[in-house]
Amino acid sequence: MFDVNIAVLLIASLLVFVAIGVHIAIALGVTSIIGIYMVTGNMVIVQKMVGSTSFEALRNYVFAVIPLFMLMGEFISKSGAITDIYRGLQRGLRRLPGRLAFATVIGNAIFSFVTGVSIASAAAFTRIAYPEMKRHGYNRGFALGSITGSSCLGMLIPPSVLMIVWGILTERSIGKIFLAGVLPGIMLTTLFLLYIIFLSLLRPKMVGIGKENPVTIDEDDTIGNVWISVIGILSVIFVVLGGIWMGWFSPTEGAGVGAAMGLMLAIVKGITKREIIDTILQVGKTSAPILLLLLTASLYSRTLAMTGVTNEISEVFLATGLGFAGILCLMILIWFILGMIIDSISIMLLTVTIFEPIAVSLGIEPLAFAIIGIIAIEAGLLTPPFGILVYTVKVAANDKKIKIGEIFTHSIPYWLIMLFAVFLLIQFPIIATYLPNLVFG
Repeated sequence: MFDVNIAVLLIASLLVFVAIGVHIAIALGVTSIIGIYMVTGNMVIVQKMVGSTSFEALRNYVFAVIPLFMLMGEFISKSGAITDIYRGLQRGLRRLPGRLAFATVIGNAIFSFVTGVSIASAAAFTRIAYPEMKRHGYNRGFALGSITGSSCLGMLIPPSVLMIVWGILTERSIGKIFLAGVLPGIMLTTLFLLYIIFLSLLRPKMVGIGKENPVTIDEDDTIGNVWISVIGILSVIFVVLGGIWMGWFSPTEGAGVGAAMGLMLAIVKGITKREIIDTILQVGKTSAPILLLLLTASLYSRTLAMTGVTNEISEVFLATGLGFAGILCLMILIWFILGMIIDSISIMLLTVTIFEPIAVSLGIEPLAFAIIGIIAIEAGLLTPPFGILVYTVKVAANDKKIKIGEIFTHSIPYWLIMLFAVFLLIQFPIIATYLPNLVFG
């Protein structure tokens, strides 16, 4: 039975905990325990529910997919293959205006296939691409804006950590969500590239054209290195994603295969034994908190269902009379606001289990809504004044001349393009559903 006092306490206490800086996992766990106790009044029941939720969550086979995909991405990142491909792209595109920004977007799209984490993409490409663009006379803000905007592709192009988390939270097929992100990912990448070409032609000085610049393209890396990297990464993408979609193995098994192939590529490229061990330890340190977050989010979701809060929130949304478009816009607005404050996974943990049933009841196709949600959440990470991706790029650039406002200013076009992509998906959900329906029927 719904109790408004318990509902207010559950939501308000969680928001207060997050606002004062309590780790999201602890906030979710403590709030859940308080809520269960208020409903049952029995500490033994609380202990049993926490225990059963933990047991069911930790023994779930699909949970291994996150650290394995992260391990695959780290091995490929350590191999230097992405740097090789980026340099190969900039050579191949030398006649194109804005080629370095162009190569950055394409490189980020390729890197997204092997990492699935936007912050990792932002940090990596700031170190790889920014020095090159700076040397070639690019406007600093434009250079870092292109890195910041295109790093959002990390969460949209599979395999993506956000897609995995979404699948776990909603109990939907991770393989189908992966496939649903392919065409929207290509669409968003294309829109980013069109913007760069347009700006390069409209304002050539932004990309170093017309400035006195004697710098030439480095030819240090051999063509052989580039081709080894290209073949290696394409092989990983084909085997892992193709294998999942063709039914050769599950997403978890595919992640294991990808981690093994990533390790082989890193060995071929000269990774040391010490670096392999450090990479494994680093992935463990990074993925363990994510798994803890998923566990406490599962407990919080059960608590909301037990207290009737989920159904009540759904009724409140539907009773607003805003209609299909209005409710969807309200959800997107909430995601934008939360994106100013907390990270993507935490936003999902707080909202997806509530929003997804509402969206389905409104007739929104679940796979399309997943991609809409992921893009909106990622756009929130570009939103001033606390866009996490912008601050990540600022720190990674290590350039005191760059003001945070410059990066925000030049990230706005990418934010608007992502908003346009959301609009297209709302109007044409087949962009997300076409491939899953074609492959899975």
